[in-house]
Amino acid sequence: MKLELRFFASLREGLGLSTEAITVPVEVKTIADLRGYLVQRGNPWAEVLAGTKVIRCALNQEMVADSTLLVEGAEVAFFPPVTGG
Repeated sequence: MKLELRFFASLREGLGLSTEAITVPVEVKTIADLRGYLVQRGNPWAEVLAGTKVIRCALNQEMVADSTLLVEGAEVAFFPPVTGG
């Protein structure tokens, strides 16, 4: 499955990139699977996207849960929680 990944704020800084086109294996079916797949790449991926960190995700510009199924050609955005004031 082909996906367009986008990284924002501290995630973008930690990874050193803001976008990436990627093809994932068939076993990557959900947002959580995708995050796990990216972490397996090693550092800096493992450090930036570690499962213990709170990271928000959007699928095609709509906020989604980690259990959300991926779809072919989707845009998946990762970003840290945002606080306002």
